[in-house]
Amino acid sequence: MATAADKFRPALPVAHRRRLSGWVLRAVVSVHLVAIFGQPVFAGVFLSGDYDGLRWHEAGANVTTSVGYVQLIAAIVVWVRLRQSWPFLVTLALVVAETVQYFAGMDGALWLHLPLGVITIVALAVVFIAVWRRPLQRRERVRATTAQEGDGDE
Repeated sequence: MATAADKFRPALPVAHRRRLSGWVLRAVVSVHLVAIFGQPVFAGVFLSGDYDGLRWHEAGANVTTSVGYVQLIAAIVVWVRLRQSWPFLVTLALVVAETVQYFAGMDGALWLHLPLGVITIVALAVVFIAVWRRPLQRRERVRATTAQEGDGDE
C-alpha cells in the first residue's frame, strides 16, 4: 500500500544513484586533469616571452583550483553514498597541495611553486587512473556476528 512518504521518494533507484555519484567523480577528475595539464603549457608560453601566457596561467590556476574543490565535494558524496573514503582523502591532500601551490605562485615563490606543480600533476594523474580502474561500488558495513540463541553452541 502506498504511503504519503512514497510521493517524496526520488525517481531513481538507490543503486543507480550510487553508481551516478561514482560517474560524477570520474567526470570531475577527468576535467580536473585536463585543466591541470594546461598549466605547464601556459607557463611555457609565458617563459618563451609571450606575457599573455601569464594571464592564461593565472586564469588556468583559478579554473584548476575551482575544479579541485568541486572534486572534493564529489568525493564527499562518494564517501557518504558508497562508503569509500579513499577518494576523499586523496582529493583532500591534492586540494591542499594545489592551494599551497596557488598561493606560492601568487607570491612569486617559484622554488615551491614549480616542484609542487609537478607533484600535483603526477598525483592527479594517479588519482585519475585509480578512479577509472578501481570499482566505485558501495561497501557494506561489516557487522559482528553473534551466536544465535538455541543453535547448540552454548
